[in-house]
Amino acid sequence: MFGFNDIWKFFFSFFLVLPLVTILHQLGHMFFARLFGGKVNMHIGSGKILTKIGPLHIRRLYFYDGWCEYISLTKHRKRWKLILVYLGGSLFNLAGILLLNGLILIREIEPSIFLYQYVYFSFYFVFFSLFPIWHGENPSDGMAVWNLIRNKPFKNNPTM
Repeated sequence: MFGFNDIWKFFFSFFLVLPLVTILHQLGHMFFARLFGGKVNMHIGSGKILTKIGPLHIRRLYFYDGWCEYISLTKHRKRWKLILVYLGGSLFNLAGILLLNGLILIREIEPSIFLYQYVYFSFYFVFFSLFPIWHGENPSDGMAVWNLIRNKPFKNNPTM
């Protein structure tokens, strides 16, 4: 049951843990996009931009959402590379989960509420990013991959 003593966990989760999971997810997309010659801006949060650090844009509501703005991915337009760009966020989240659990198993780090919530939100990100749906004009990562597999173009495809 959620009690008064759990309020700190709520704030900790949504204002620290969730943004860290979001950053790792977006870094996965950015890693593969740059690996394949793309130019990418990473946005963390929503609302007006608070600060820019190179390609990283931190927005006022830094704990709410995140996305990569694919400026170009023109060097290589191979479908498998674009699929890796879209799966990159989930791959990085899964790698983070495996790394943390591995470090706990070999007793390099101790389990904590931070790690538990980090893994929980990472699974949340993987599930909902791979779930093939449309978010208004934008596809989820899973829908983008599905469209690439079916060779069906869409408006926000980074190859366009």
